[in-house]
Amino acid sequence: MSRILITGATGFVGLPVAQQLAAAGHDLTCVIRTGSEARLEGLEARKVTCDDLFAQNADWWAEQLAEIDTVVHLAWYAEPGKYLTSERNLDCLTGTLAMAKGAAAAGVRRFVGAGTCFEYDLSAGHLSVDTPLAPETPYAAAKVAAFTMLTAWCATAEIEFLWARLFYLYGDREDRRRLVPQLHDKLARGVPVDLTRGTALRDYLDVRDAARMLVKDITGTRTGPTNICSGQGVTIRNLAEGIADQYGRRDLLNFGAYPENLTDPPVVVGVRAE
Repeated sequence: MSRILITGATGFVGLPVAQQLAAAGHDLTCVIRTGSEARLEGLEARKVTCDDLFAQNADWWAEQLAEIDTVVHLAWYAEPGKYLTSERNLDCLTGTLAMAKGAAAAGVRRFVGAGTCFEYDLSAGHLSVDTPLAPETPYAAAKVAAFTMLTAWCATAEIEFLWARLFYLYGDREDRRRLVPQLHDKLARGVPVDLTRGTALRDYLDVRDAARMLVKDITGTRTGPTNICSGQGVTIRNLAEGIADQYGRRDLLNFGAYPENLTDPPVVVGVRAE
């Protein structure tokens, strides 16, 4: 079993990943924000707390990573409605590079980072790891910068490097401001839901299934970029109708209430190599 240090373990994606790694018997260390211990929900792991992990320097990371085999770096600023253009993406980028420098000093064997499907040229529609990168927001650009630098740095430092690009995830503990929780909340209360026509095709995946894919890749031998996706597309309309059917309230879905976003790509579907 590996000795794994994970960041973001209190988060939407990080907690199920940490839980599955712990269940498999791995020795976990979680770097978390001071005061957030309760959000680990009883997870058996060593805990390292700090006010801001992205503000730590390489020496601090080298100390925390002593005797660690694998880094799983899932933390990043991701507040809905703000994260795509936030200047905090720069802090996350510089903090991630400091972590990687510390990992090399500590002799870490494997470094796993989390990217995003938004790194790709989304006009391609069906996105494989060979699809060209064309980030359009500071968030996506910071992820591409991290991927590019870590690819070169880890090769120089003889660290195995895996970059897992996440697609559209939903499920337990998801931020209530996102689409799927909003649908559940309003439909459960009998409140009408205003939507676009819902023709966009997206790759949605339950976060628990995404965690299983991540754990398989984390503990395996795969290196380079990988897609964490279902490989199948669903229209926003069909997604919303499927949720509405759980409440018997399709009548509450008001398609076409919002205009289409002309810059929004019609298709974003991942291709996962097995």
